[in-house]
Amino acid sequence: MIFVLQKKVFMKTKTFILCLFVCVASFAGNAQQKGRVRDYGITIGVLPTGGHNAITDVPGVKVGHCTLINGTDIRTGVTAVLPHSGNIFQSKVPAACFVGNGFGKLAGTTQIAELGNIESPIILTNTMSVAAGLAGCIDYVLSFPENDRVVSVNGVVGETNDSGLNDIRARIVTPEHVMAAIRSATDGPVAEGNVGAGTGTVAFGFKGGIGTASRVLPASLGGYTVGVLVQSNFGGILEVNGAPVGVELGRYSYKNQIENADGSIMIIVATDAPLESRNLERLAKRAFMGLAKTGGIASNGSGDYMIAFSTDPALRVPHSTSGSVQTQTVLRNDDVSPLFLAAIEATEEAILNSLFAAETMSGMNGTTVQALPIDKTLEIVKKYGKIYGPVSITPVW
Repeated sequence: MIFVLQKKVFMKTKTFILCLFVCVASFAGNAQQKGRVRDYGITIGVLPTGGHNAITDVPGVKVGHCTLINGTDIRTGVTAVLPHSGNIFQSKVPAACFVGNGFGKLAGTTQIAELGNIESPIILTNTMSVAAGLAGCIDYVLSFPENDRVVSVNGVVGETNDSGLNDIRARIVTPEHVMAAIRSATDGPVAEGNVGAGTGTVAFGFKGGIGTASRVLPASLGGYTVGVLVQSNFGGILEVNGAPVGVELGRYSYKNQIENADGSIMIIVATDAPLESRNLERLAKRAFMGLAKTGGIASNGSGDYMIAFSTDPALRVPHSTSGSVQTQTVLRNDDVSPLFLAAIEATEEAILNSLFAAETMSGMNGTTVQALPIDKTLEIVKKYGKIYGPVSITPVW
């Protein structure tokens, strides 16, 4: 992860921006200090998590952040998800998109729908910085020597609107920031909350941000891993493991909640299961169900987008090949249901992790967005009997 602390220095009539890049391990950010939802005894679903309970539990997947904080008005950043660490353009991965509500901007979707693959990192940033995200994504692809003759790049860039805390019209994000996020990407634990593209986001009226989670199927069902990363910035009536936290906190009447539920969420789903584009789209649809379990309502003004991809090396799509036929081995329709459950559970938990990890933040025009009150939330969850450890029964698979 890269934090970019920016300070304005005035010299004569020109304003200079000095960027201090502080490179740290993905798990070392302050966003992790509050703990994740499982740290408080709340277990979401029945499937076990991966080792890091993160999208990076899927082999090959890496995540990097570039966090931009400047004065009182800049609260934004970039998050990059890499399907693998090689030349993605030359070795594309099968992928699909699903749109829950289309009030947003997700660049690159038509080519994904047409060809069923992704050829670049997935970049997340703010609404007004999609162009910078594309430019940085293209710069990265063109940086590979073997891409020296490439004249068309389908960069994938998603966004949410962080204008409540961030001076979004300043368009502070640059292609260099995008490259910094990509270059800092690592496997292992992922920083959550107020980092990268989640720096200035708001969810359910509380501070939102980046969240992640994963699920691993038992060996009898293939042993596949499903990982999810979210950029939460949306509305609804918050539920935590089925407990009506939003209602109990009393902050939102029905009228208030519906009228102020606009926002967006980006959901990235990764798996090592051998899924082609068609079944990846079905997997992405199930992530939308995980969003609904947290109380999200996909309001009129919300951009709710899901991207799913497979990292199975056997399904890679070479940019150029001497043969005209490609043979693939993919999972049967009858065997994808456990992956659907994994995507639902991991999405629900990733969203909750984004809230539990986020810190109170002040920003544009003196606006302050409070973090989710953890103590009160836990009282409510306990009241409804929704705090319990890992499921102790042995499922019959």
